[in-house]
Amino acid sequence: MEIEILYQPSYSLGIVKLAPNEQIRAEAGAMVSMSEGVNIETKAAGGLLKSLGRAVLGGESFFQNFFTAPAQGGEITFAPDLPGDLFVLTLNNDTLFIQSGSYVASELGIELSTKLSTKAFLATEGFSILEAKGSGKILLSAYGAIHEKVLNPGEKFIVDSTHLVAFDARMPVQPKTVGGLKATFLSGEGFVVELTGPGRLLMQTRSQKAFLDWLTKGFLGLVNPQNPEKGVVEGVGFLGGPSSLRESHSRQSESQRTCPLQSCERVSVSARVRALMSLGSVHAVCAASKIPPCRG
Repeated sequence: MEIEILYQPSYSLGIVKLAPNEQIRAEAGAMVSMSEGVNIETKAAGGLLKSLGRAVLGGESFFQNFFTAPAQGGEITFAPDLPGDLFVLTLNNDTLFIQSGSYVASELGIELSTKLSTKAFLATEGFSILEAKGSGKILLSAYGAIHEKVLNPGEKFIVDSTHLVAFDARMPVQPKTVGGLKATFLSGEGFVVELTGPGRLLMQTRSQKAFLDWLTKGFLGLVNPQNPEKGVVEGVGFLGGPSSLRESHSRQSESQRTCPLQSCERVSVSARVRALMSLGSVHAVCAASKIPPCRG
């Protein structure tokens, strides 16, 4: 099996070339394309309990896809859910801990399971972590680019847990503070852990948690408590919403005003997405912008 990664680090695509009759296992929804003749089988890998643990505790899908190449071999491409990087690791009877959502695909020689442990609680801000054990290649994803760090025996390294993608299971993990009491609570660095070598760890240059926090703050700022309607309109207008909506409406006749909820022709795609994320529906933005109601 050969794995090539293109378009790094923002929009990575993993190209897997399979030998005749070779198989690969992948997370549900990870496939982008495949060559003719490749067979796909979907099943709960490892049985009901392992699949349930992987889905509920490990943040992965309950069902996984197994791809088998035809007699002439085949090609499959994979991509992660979020913009970011892909990374290939080769395990040689090793055990790797992986954060929730970072697993993409692997050879069948690697067994996946979910572990409940103190180390998982310390390293991932949760009680469980995905464990990959065995030999073969494994494809991992990250939000942002992936930075690899190899620690020598006894070497210590501190990482924000939201940036930790994967690390050798044999590495000790300890919680740490970033400084004194003031720095711990006011620095914005959050929860950090100290890992001790020898071993390898993978970090991501962006944090999903930080991005979600940024979005939450932005949406909470949409409404002005003193003038709720003005706050909503100004907030969404700042994101490119009502102003563009009003202009779009003014350019269309009454006969064109049909507006199914998810496909309003009077609203640009980007404005529609922002509207749905912040106000729940396109109609809510139309109402806040004082645009005549739709007839569709």
